[in-house]
Amino acid sequence: MAIQIPRGTQDILPGDVETWQWIEQKAYDLCRRYNYQEIRVPMFEHTELFLRGVGDTTDIVQKEMYTFEDRGGRSLTLRPEGTASVTRAYVSNKLYGQANQPTKLFYIGPMFRYERPQSGRMRQFVQFGVEALGSADPAIDAEVLALVMRFYEELGLKNLKLVINSLGDTDSRLAHREALVNHFKPRIHEFCNDCQDRLEKNPLRILDCKKDRDHELMGTAPSIHDYLSPESKAYFEKVQSYLTALNIPFVVDATLVRGLDYYNHTAFEVMVDGEAFGAITTLCGGGRYNGLVEEIGGPETPGIGFALSIERAIMALEAQQAKPAHNQAIDCYVVTLGEAAKDKGVELVYQLRNAGISAEKDYLDRKMKGQLKAADRLHAKWTVILGEDELAVGKVNVKNMETGEQTDVALTDLVSHMKQQVEGGNES
Repeated sequence: MAIQIPRGTQDILPGDVETWQWIEQKAYDLCRRYNYQEIRVPMFEHTELFLRGVGDTTDIVQKEMYTFEDRGGRSLTLRPEGTASVTRAYVSNKLYGQANQPTKLFYIGPMFRYERPQSGRMRQFVQFGVEALGSADPAIDAEVLALVMRFYEELGLKNLKLVINSLGDTDSRLAHREALVNHFKPRIHEFCNDCQDRLEKNPLRILDCKKDRDHELMGTAPSIHDYLSPESKAYFEKVQSYLTALNIPFVVDATLVRGLDYYNHTAFEVMVDGEAFGAITTLCGGGRYNGLVEEIGGPETPGIGFALSIERAIMALEAQQAKPAHNQAIDCYVVTLGEAAKDKGVELVYQLRNAGISAEKDYLDRKMKGQLKAADRLHAKWTVILGEDELAVGKVNVKNMETGEQTDVALTDLVSHMKQQVEGGNES
């Protein structure tokens, strides 16, 4: 029986992977412009990192983590998100001691969550994320928001909506927490088991419940904005003023709650306005996480970041018919006839590739017609035909597949001739 791919994973094949590469290159270029440097962290960490960093009341920790014991009896977990790992690396490698501050990092890589596979949700998925550590300036909140909005705009997506909220500082959250407990407690038995567990541990997470979102108490729940301290209000107003100055439209939603415990102050999501691709409209989420570095053993350090799914970005591009067309044409296909020409063709293809020219040849002993069909399927811009007669006189026939123009070229001049053709074609 054939071995099947694990549920919730996917093979990204040639023809599709080019879109991934294009998106990733957009991320690399944008982060270069914003002065964010790449970091690569392990795919698995000690489980304690996510218990302390993400929060043991979150769905991720309670239901979705891939956790296992290694042969030494240590509990390890495939990373379900990137912020905790990046923050751990920041502490482990003492990046807070570097001269250039704040520390501005980005990552692109796979994450793992055990959840029911559906459109836009995979058990292995790829995230692009940004983390800025070491600054409590609301201007860097605006910078992170500007970066992610610019990313989607440069992909060509339309109808984007930036939704922001303030979760307040510690005092604000404690006051709001007490109000939420008092609000939900008399009727908490009407809510799901998860919400009942959250009431005392983390009542803010009740507002993020998908099962009970239509319960009447949800609509009358106390707003965090009524409990923001003067400092938190001033901070949130400053973030909004920066976004206004940058001409970045946004919507304030007092009910926006991120699913991870470490968020405070600014929280945000980027959505596609309208039903762009089914029920899932959220493309990206993030926020400020002052206190996370201390939680995992580092010095007092503010931070802010976001993470977005590459898969959802591709779905949005497809829904808006904005997915780019990729030119997969090769420069040159070497057609050979006869054993001696075949041997020489191996050398020619090697020389062309070393000169920076994409080249291919036949490896299936096809006749000339079959080789020309292969060249056509690869959208070769030129074919180089080498038979026994051409080999005898030290020449090859070079054909421009678009114009049909053919030229005899000395074998010794083939590489330089093709370089001129390719470079001239690129300039045009």
